[in-house]
Amino acid sequence: MFFSLVRYLLYPFALLYGAVVWLRNRLYDTGFYSSVEFSLPVICVGNLSVGGTGKTPHVEYLLRLLQYQYRLATMSRGYKRSTQGFVLADETSNALRIGDEPMQYHLAFPELAVSVAEERVTGIPLLLQRRPDVDVVILDDAFQHRSVKAGMNVLITDFNKPFYQDFILPYGRLREGRKAANRAQVIIVSKCPSDLSKAAADQMVLEIKPLPEQRVFFSCIKYRPAYELFSRNQVEYTRKNVVLVCCIARPEPLTSHVQAIAQQVHVLSYSDHHYFGSRDIEEIKQAYETWDVPNKVILTTEKDATRLLLHKELLHKLQLPIVVLPIEVDFLFNQAPAFDRQIQDFVHKVRVENDVEFEQGFEI
Repeated sequence: MFFSLVRYLLYPFALLYGAVVWLRNRLYDTGFYSSVEFSLPVICVGNLSVGGTGKTPHVEYLLRLLQYQYRLATMSRGYKRSTQGFVLADETSNALRIGDEPMQYHLAFPELAVSVAEERVTGIPLLLQRRPDVDVVILDDAFQHRSVKAGMNVLITDFNKPFYQDFILPYGRLREGRKAANRAQVIIVSKCPSDLSKAAADQMVLEIKPLPEQRVFFSCIKYRPAYELFSRNQVEYTRKNVVLVCCIARPEPLTSHVQAIAQQVHVLSYSDHHYFGSRDIEEIKQAYETWDVPNKVILTTEKDATRLLLHKELLHKLQLPIVVLPIEVDFLFNQAPAFDRQIQDFVHKVRVENDVEFEQGFEI
């Protein structure tokens, strides 16, 4: 009752915030504010809501899809990093300098040009100055950064909290109004049940009301084999007793998955993007050592592992068995080929068009 009352008291502030966001978008739509378009394929992966909708595994899907054909780069804001401005990841990078999600990309795709910048419109030219060989740029969480006009906008919405059932901040969780979804070329409903029926999916499409040129896809989370934090050797954790350490917006799906295949699960949950301190490491150590069960491990996510690695020396000293559980996305209803083709066709089209423009300009 109390929280419902507080929420309704926030409604006038949501109207004010929504009016400001609408005006800003209107100024971009009418050309009063300009958007910069770059001469190489730029793919933006974003959402309308705050919190975890699963952008990171979808970015990684795109990286795996394109990595053998093109030289790729990612650009993120670098949430909660200690640095400012443009930073290009290198061998000295860690989660504190570039943020946990960019660090996850850097560890998983070492050949990738991973970069962070608050302002993408100035960050992309700096990236291309440092890495002029880049063929494709993937912007992570930049749907609201309208100063850059991405050629392809991929909008992610959570199956359990789709944007069309949500409201603008602070009354709801939307960063901008529902109609902003019209800017996307692709809408992905993420974190779907793997057994989602076609009838339920079709009903969601009716609720989304996509434009004729928009495509709607459905994806679910798939867990990949776990590996040891430092050696990265594959580790089996099923039927073991698990201390689950997670700092994610919605830990329930992960917790349910681990509980279904582990012997017992003890959960240590922290706030999203939490940076572990020495007290947290001690808490994890105590939870593991005082749990009087055999055959036990500490399990965490890849994103959380990037922040645990900031305490690498201490963790080595403590000799705690930390196992990392990676995730990826899988498209339902055999939609993967159609999604892959749309992304690949877009990249190919932009590259061909710009090659033609260059040749015509050279002849003149």
